[in-house]
Amino acid sequence: MGILKLENVCYRYKDAPKDSYVFKNINYDFEEGKMYAIKGKSGSGKTTLLSLITGLENCTEGQILYDGKELKKMNLDTYRNTDIGIVFQSYNLLPRLTALENIILSMDISKVKVEDKKQKALELMRSVGLSEDKANRKILKLSGGEQQRIAIARALVNEPKVLLLDEPLGALDLKLRKEMQYELKRIQQEVGITFIYVTHDQEEALTMSDTIVVMNKGIIQQMGSPEDIYNEPANAFVADFIGESNIVDGIMLEDLKVEFCNHVFTCVDKGFNSNEVVDVVIRPEDIEIISPEKGMITGKVNSVKFKGVHYEIEVIENEHKWIVHNIKNAEIGAMVGLNISPESIHIMRKVMM
Repeated sequence: MGILKLENVCYRYKDAPKDSYVFKNINYDFEEGKMYAIKGKSGSGKTTLLSLITGLENCTEGQILYDGKELKKMNLDTYRNTDIGIVFQSYNLLPRLTALENIILSMDISKVKVEDKKQKALELMRSVGLSEDKANRKILKLSGGEQQRIAIARALVNEPKVLLLDEPLGALDLKLRKEMQYELKRIQQEVGITFIYVTHDQEEALTMSDTIVVMNKGIIQQMGSPEDIYNEPANAFVADFIGESNIVDGIMLEDLKVEFCNHVFTCVDKGFNSNEVVDVVIRPEDIEIISPEKGMITGKVNSVKFKGVHYEIEVIENEHKWIVHNIKNAEIGAMVGLNISPESIHIMRKVMM
């Protein structure tokens, strides 16, 4: 059993109809010392799930276990003050206090001796990458990234086993957000505790986490490593939500044979019903642009956008639009061929969303 376990967790608002759940039958085991990203659209239940884990909300059905103990039977004040830490997007720092004072304030409920509090706070500042010369600066004199580090240091005061982070990078500019992605991962590895990180940003989820949990309308769509989620999405929703994808309707003719866009392709999937209607998912970077006469598909280049590390090329074939990522430019209006290897064609059963 992991440090935190969800067993058949269901939740609905108190005034909602009995069959109207925010999420239903959530089961997951969070292991100790790992970093988890919970990713989903707005309204998918991400923040509500954190509220249940903190004990601020109660499960409608099911139970949450912390270190083998049922959460609703624990002293929640003690649990929130010593067993878990929380970092909010707004940080909730006190602007009238200095960086050091904000950290020390959280020690009022800790077992740290009065004479040791300053030293402990300085150690925490160093652990999150802040030098001592920032200790006596008021919060508003610190940058957004520095404020976030103080919020993390404060949350680590009582040496929790689990740290919950709700969109903590959302208020930062793009450059600082990228820097803090690596810094948060470093901090997590250094302190060695479980981080559960709510985000809507796919780059953060892919860059930072050991495991991504993808949610949609209160249902876990897929759980797995960033590589598994990206390379082997469980369904069309995950494929479209994590990364970019070309998603088309297809018919699975037989094992290893699929028809889409009026062409028959060899694939590597099997186990589907004969003539089953399926979703066909192809990543833009897995499509090769070649001469028209050699292509499996022939189309006309409709638009080209330079994305920095690649060109995003839109190719129109009959009534279908293909998005291709290529390091080489293409001429708008030119006829091109598209090649897709069997390994790059991902077949998925249709799922009602």
